[in-house]
Amino acid sequence: MSQAFPSAPRVPRTHRALAADDHKWGFKAHFRRHAFGWKSQPAIQRVKQAVSEIKKVARGEPVLAGDGAVTLLERLSPALEHVDSSSGAIGTAVNNAIVELVPIIVGAPAASDMRETWLERLWAAHKADQIPYIERLADYWGELCTSKGVANTWADRLVGITRMALSPDSNLHGHFHGTSACLSALYRAERYTEIVDLLQGDNIWPYKRWAVKALAAMGKKSEAIRYAESCRGSWTHDAEVDAICEEISRGAGLVEEAYERYGLRQTQWHLPGDVEGRRQGVPAQELG
Repeated sequence: MSQAFPSAPRVPRTHRALAADDHKWGFKAHFRRHAFGWKSQPAIQRVKQAVSEIKKVARGEPVLAGDGAVTLLERLSPALEHVDSSSGAIGTAVNNAIVELVPIIVGAPAASDMRETWLERLWAAHKADQIPYIERLADYWGELCTSKGVANTWADRLVGITRMALSPDSNLHGHFHGTSACLSALYRAERYTEIVDLLQGDNIWPYKRWAVKALAAMGKKSEAIRYAESCRGSWTHDAEVDAICEEISRGAGLVEEAYERYGLRQTQWHLPGDVEGRRQGVPAQELG
């Protein structure tokens, strides 16, 4: 008679590897290449439903949800390529999805090899993003690394080409889809001086804001605010400069000053009918 051995204890899904077909995600059926036509509303609804599906799973199986979030981000751009994005509605829906999905990926107790695979998959999706829809994902790259060590590795990987892309030399300067990812990784790796040095040239606000954050992180809060103020211009939304300056001022304990100089002014943006003000990003009282 054969001896019966006790069965091995069940390992929680949060601590074991996931098989590719371990879970049947409902959103996969809707997010195939060119799945949507030109109307944006059906696509927006499907994006919201997919995020809700992932968030529901995250309550009990966070690693599975993290993998699902990566899968959805991989599929967004190919599925939405034919959607009319002129109103900005679908872009806003995708950006909102990114904001909700990143914490799920970051918070999942995944093994290091799985997280490394997730990063590589997200990097490949971001590189292939032609519209682009998931461009903003790069702003969260440092968070997605989840540790200073991993962020340092990614920063080393990206900083060479980023330096060329940001160079004032016209023979080197150009677009690199990973510039924001590099700056985010450098920030997570606490390589603040390097960020400031990279951004000494004439660069756009989405990049320069990382220098503002780096200066503030180094304790140079007044210099950070002056740097942010110097970035104001026709291609920079004043509301974004006000927001980061208010955050830095509050962090320095200047709560009342932060509100008076920046917070109060933010309540004056986007007044009804102020179309030109919305386009230029200036307070209503400065128009005319």
